[in-house]
Amino acid sequence: MSLTKALTWTAAASAVLALIGCAQAPIPVAQNFEYTSQYKVRSAGHWDLVARDVAAQTRTMLGSAGVAGNVPLHVVAPVNPSSFDLGFRDFLITQLVHDGANVRTDPGSALAVTYSTQVVRHNSDRPHFIPGMFTMLAGGLAAAYGLRLEHVDAKIAAGLGLAVGLDFANSINSGGPTNTELILTTTVTRDGQYVARKTDVYYLENVDTPLFMRPSYYRTVNMKVVSQ
Repeated sequence: MSLTKALTWTAAASAVLALIGCAQAPIPVAQNFEYTSQYKVRSAGHWDLVARDVAAQTRTMLGSAGVAGNVPLHVVAPVNPSSFDLGFRDFLITQLVHDGANVRTDPGSALAVTYSTQVVRHNSDRPHFIPGMFTMLAGGLAAAYGLRLEHVDAKIAAGLGLAVGLDFANSINSGGPTNTELILTTTVTRDGQYVARKTDVYYLENVDTPLFMRPSYYRTVNMKVVSQ
């Protein structure tokens, strides 16, 4: 056996042993979720867009649950609301009325439409760019093109570079991922029973966090800071 073949077999055996060792890792290995996208709320106009989406999907879910389209609805005012809570309620009521829903000012026998928010703050670093749709699409085309020509052409590499650039530009235009997210849940109940429920997650600009926090939270935080 030549020296080259011997080294090749040694490397292969080492790789097999390494794989066997990996199969016995003491803890689970980390793995990324599949590629996803997430909207970022950056203006009051975006609050309106979120309310339109919530109104449309809520009515769709009610229809799927067999609830008549003209059933009375009452959008409950949240307790100790944030600036977002106040604005979102107005946008939601406006959109429901525009959609032809029977929205009541008093609860009465109407279905209760409530919503809750939770601000989540992450301390870990946020990667600004993850190859996404353009890159994956171009990658698939490049693979097919490369197989047909049996080589990787310079045009393919240029196309992939452009796709990565488009993904990066999209990330830049959105401001990129942030450390702060908003969990928004809208619920419709009747006599204590859930009729429809929708939960969404959005990115927030870190500096905009106070718009989504309830006033009591800041009073509590300030008291803790003063007492230290």
